[in-house]
Parts: sequence; C-alpha cells; structure tokens
Amino acid sequence: MIERFQRLLHRVAGRGRLAWRRVEAATHRVWWTGPRIVVAAVLGLAALVASADYATLPPHLPGYRATVAGWKPSEAWLYDRNGRLLDSARVDYQARRLAWTPLAHVAPAAADALVSAEDRRFRDHAGIDWLAILGSVRDRIEGKRARGASTLSMQVAAYLSPDLAAPGSRGLLDKLRQMRAGAALERSWNKDQILEAYLNLAGFRGEAQGIGAAALGLFGKTPDALTRDDGLLLAALLPNPAAGAGEVSRRACALSHDADCARFSGMAASMLGPARSLALDPGLAMHLSNRLLTRPGLKVATTIDIDIQQMAIRALRRQLQGLGGTRARDGAVIVADTATGEILAWVGGIGGASTAPSVDGAASYRQAGSTLKPFLYAEAIEKGYLTPASILDDSPVQLDTASGLYVPQNYDHAFKGPVSARAALAGSLNVPAVRTLLLTGVEAFRDRLWDTGYRGLTESGDYYGYSLALGSAEVTLLEQVAAYRSLAQGGMWAPLRVRQDDPRQPPRRTTTPQAAWLVADMLADPNARAGTFGMDSALRLPFWAAVKTGTSKAMRDNWCVGFTDRYTVGVWVGNLEGDPMRAVSGTSGAAPVWRDVMMALHADRPGKAPPRPDGIEARDIRFAGNIEQPRREYFLAGTAMTRIATAPASARRPRIVSPVSGSVYAVDPDIPIERQRMALSVSGEVIGHRLQLDGRDAGAADSRPMVLAGPGRHRLRLIAPGGRVVDQVMFTVR
Repeated sequence: MIERFQRLLHRVAGRGRLAWRRVEAATHRVWWTGPRIVVAAVLGLAALVASADYATLPPHLPGYRATVAGWKPSEAWLYDRNGRLLDSARVDYQARRLAWTPLAHVAPAAADALVSAEDRRFRDHAGIDWLAILGSVRDRIEGKRARGASTLSMQVAAYLSPDLAAPGSRGLLDKLRQMRAGAALERSWNKDQILEAYLNLAGFRGEAQGIGAAALGLFGKTPDALTRDDGLLLAALLPNPAAGAGEVSRRACALSHDADCARFSGMAASMLGPARSLALDPGLAMHLSNRLLTRPGLKVATTIDIDIQQMAIRALRRQLQGLGGTRARDGAVIVADTATGEILAWVGGIGGASTAPSVDGAASYRQAGSTLKPFLYAEAIEKGYLTPASILDDSPVQLDTASGLYVPQNYDHAFKGPVSARAALAGSLNVPAVRTLLLTGVEAFRDRLWDTGYRGLTESGDYYGYSLALGSAEVTLLEQVAAYRSLAQGGMWAPLRVRQDDPRQPPRRTTTPQAAWLVADMLADPNARAGTFGMDSALRLPFWAAVKTGTSKAMRDNWCVGFTDRYTVGVWVGNLEGDPMRAVSGTSGAAPVWRDVMMALHADRPGKAPPRPDGIEARDIRFAGNIEQPRREYFLAGTAMTRIATAPASARRPRIVSPVSGSVYAVDPDIPIERQRMALSVSGEVIGHRLQLDGRDAGAADSRPMVLAGPGRHRLRLIAPGGRVVDQVMFTVR
C-alpha cells in the first residue's frame, strides 16, 4: 500500500517536474522575446513622435524689437529744418508700406473692431484658440463650411515666416506647425506687441500693407483718426482684399451686429472708389524729394523752412497763373540764407499748365542771359580796367569771329551813346558788356565763371566767344543763387547746403571784397537802372537790395536774381520744353515773383546795405557834357576822380567801322539793285580823310557815303590827307 502511494507520488512529481520545465521554458521564451516587442513598440512610438515634432517644428521667429527695426517701408520722407514733413516719395513699388505704426497711434475703436472680427478671444488664449479649433472640427463633421481657426498670433507668425503660409501649406502637419509657431510667439511677445505687428503686417487692399497705408489710401486719414465703422470695413476686406463694395458692405454689416446697416453701402463704395489723394502728405517739395529720397525708409532732414517754401510756391503760382499757360508755363524759385548758404526754399515748379511738371526747373540748365554781367564787371574792376564811373560806348559794333560776324544788340534795340559802367551794368546794356569783355578777355572770364560755381561751362572761352558777355552759356538757378551770394559775401564762394548733414565746405575767394562791394552797390542803385527799367519797376524795393535780371535768346528764359544782407533769392520763369515765351519781359516775368518773395522775407526787418570794406573811397563826381547827372561815386583806393569826360574824337584812332573785315554780303535779286547800296562808316577824327573802294575814290570819310559793290571780293581803304593808308578792310559780295 505504502509502496503504491510512493510510486504514485513519484509519477506526480515527475509530471510536475516536466510541467515545471515546460513552464520554465515558456517563461524563458517570454522573457527574451517580450522585451524586444516592447522596445520596438516604444522606439517606434518615439520615432513617430520625433518625426511629428520635426515635421511641425516652428521656424525661428524674430523678436519684437528686431521686427520693428527690420521694417522697410516703401516710402521715404523729407522734413524741414524744424522737423515738419515737407514731402514723401514712393521708392519701393513692390508694396505700399508706410512707417511702422505704434499701437498707441491706432484708434482703439478701429483696432477692437478688427480684433473682434479676426480673433475675438485674442486676449484669452495663449496663441491657440482650442474652442475655435473644436468648432472648426465640428463644422467639418457636420458637413458645414468650416470657420477659420487661425489666431492673430498664428497669422503674425506666418507674416514673420512666410513659408508658414506658402501655397499648399494647408495640411494637418502645416496647421500644427502654424499652431506651434503661434504658441511660441506668445511666449516671447506680449499681446499688445502681437496686435501691433498684425496691424502693420496685414495686407488690406491691393498693394496697401499695414494699417498706415490702408488708412491713408482708403480713407484719407491717419490710423488714429479711424472710426469703428472704418475698422469694420477694413476687417471686411481681410478675407478677400479684392472684394467689391457690395460684398464688403454685407460683410461689415454682419461683423457689426447692428440692426441698421444702410450706412455701410455708401461707405464701402467711397472707400473702394477712385484712389484718394494722400491729403496729409503736404507735397511741398516734389522735385527736391525726387533728388534726395533715394531708398525706402529714408528720412532726410533739410535746411528748408516750410513757411518760406509755401510762401515761394504761392508767389510763383500767382505769377504763372497771371501770365497764363500760353505765355509762360514753368518757373522755379530758390531762397538761400545769405550768411550760412543754407537753402530755405527749393521750388522746382508748381505743375499747373506745365507740360513737364516732373522736371526740376531749379536744377535744369538754361541760357543765362544778362545774369552773368555782374561777374564780368567785377573782374574788370578788380583788374583796374574799369571803375563804376568809367565811360563805355553804347553804340553799334560789329565783331569778326571765327563763326561769322557778331553784332550785339541791346534789349530795346536802341543805343544810348556814352554811358558809365554803373549805368551800363544796372541798365543791363549789351554793347558795353561786350566792350568790357574785350578788356578782360573771353578765356579769363570763362575761367572766372567756372571758379564761381558755374559748372555748365564745359567748353573753352573760344567756344562761347563774345556772346559769353550776354549769357550764351547754360547755368542752373541753383548755381545762380550760389554765385550771387558770393557777391554778398565779399567775393567768397561756397556751395549751398540743403541737407542738414551736408558738410560745410570752406569758402574760396573768387574776387576781391572791394570789387564785390562795388558791383553790389551798382546792382542796388535804382537811379542807375532807371534809364532801362524806369523808376518804379518790380526791381525797386523799399529797402536795400541788389538785383539783376536776364533774358535769354528768343525769350526762352527769364531770370531775376538778387540779395540782401539776409537772403539771396533767385527766380526763373520760362518753358521747360524750350519754346519761347510770349510777351514776357525782364520785369514782367521773374521779377514780380522775386519782389513778392523779398517783401515777404523782410516783412519784419528791411534789408540793410553791406558795410563798405577797406580800400574803397568816395568822391563827388561830375560828367563833362552832362552825360549823366552828378553823383557820389565809389572807387578802388587810388583810382578816384572827380570829373569824368569822354575821349574827344580827335583822340580816337581813325578806323573803318562798317563793313567789318571778313564779312560777307548777299545781293537779293528780288530787290532793285539801286536799293542795295552799302553805307560806309568810320570813327575817330576823320576830317580830310577819303575812302577808296577797290582803288577808286568813294567819297569823304565823314560823309557816310553809300556805295554799290558788285559780286566778288572788295578792299576798302581809309586814306589820310597825306595819302597814307590809315585802315583797310576786306569784304565779299555774293
């Protein structure tokens, strides 16, 4: 019995050991195989998470300060000397962006309307609006049109990193990436900074980017003047910036939750109507802004005074409107501070009837006319060739030049005979100026003008010839004002300054203080100019002012440039296309503008004559033969005289005046030959002298004989009583 029980236990124990070995083997298999599956599962899950994290990794976003500092507006701005806006210019044409607008400069009502429309829980979430996301998911499940769930933070992140909103970036991973970017932005920016960036980065209509451009372009307002309704209309544009007025008004009505929305229809039509003028941009210096505003975001502080700029514009506009577009269409004004050389007004034109309104008349090269004469007389006085009382002969003259016969004429085609240098300059007589140029030399005068800042004279003196005395060279109004200011500064020239950061260049001497003072005194003498302009012309002011007018060939340009101790003013009137003006003279074109500007500038204090420098002495003088009235005259020290007389005829060398040697005359077959006789003229003491034409006697030299010369080359001789040939000329008849 006992043995049987023992055998049974043995069998049970054997089976147990087998089972145990089987369990042990199974356990061994599970122990080594199970961890592999778990690890693989964990590793797979980790890889999946890492891949998803990498795929939705947000880009690096700049900070708020870096974003504001990196903002590049499409505009540049021009400011006057006191920081007031003069003008602005569009420089970048890819988008219309104004300066960065701080949130404090945006009307709160408009900002709230935009926030309410785009992200009404903006102040409550941390960059991700989960309620909006759940609502969007529900709408998709129910088959409805899904509402937008992008927060302002997510949109700003997309503006800062454009690849977040690139075409095709609407998948789940892209949305997760945008969400993470919005959350990341919230961690480094505060809510006001995010809202401010959104208002500046959002595109509202066409090329208008930012609330600054949108407010000015769509409403003609600054952002701080926007109303709640304006904000609703801007919000209505955001989903579709190209929407029509009807769609915008319906969307604005829905956003407003107002019962009466009738007002939005007209407001939307007005907002989206013809482009508004940026009324808050003064537009006072278009030509100067085109010159200085060269890159986006540039802010240029100038020396311009906005009050003087506006005054000069009004004076020029009034004159051009009075003349009418059929007589003169364009004009320009430059006002400079005589002491500092700072430009206080730069008016390149006013538009109006102009056919070239974008051309800067102040910087355009035009023929100078008589405005170069003061520098010619200054050179002659400086070298001792002339004094203000010297007598010059204002009578017909013909000069033989390489290009032909040069016959200068006065403005009124009349001649005054012997005149003083003072009267010749103040009265702008042409023939005396040409005779003065014969004294100084053309090349020397050309060099003097170059030294005085006239950079249009790029040719040699021979190129311009004697006409240089009458202003055949081309100059700009800017050069004119700088040159005339040098006379006011005692012969010291320096370039004018228009930017506040322009370097101050040391002045250089172009003429002596004495010559500059004498010329200024001559230009300020109303009695000296009375013979040409009368006693009551636009050039006469109730205070001391030196002034010179000029008119170029064929009446294409009219100038008036002058100075006082405080201001130097230059005015040009003409047609920029180069066609002649009609019925516009030296005192009816530019001079009235010059007078109006000078009177306004000196309303508080009249101009004063400059102090007389050392080396100048005064004398009471009289003219023999009453050529001019007795007066008090000024001279360089050592050159003064009290009685002025012209040289008697007996003191002049007898010579043939007409015809000029080398001249060519043509016989007109349609005019009777007897009516084509030529007058022979001589000068000097010629009593007893005879004229010979081709060896035959032509008559007494002082009788102005009329001769008929046939085709061919001819020789005319002046014969003294003893038979000596005093002068001879050669001329040709064809």
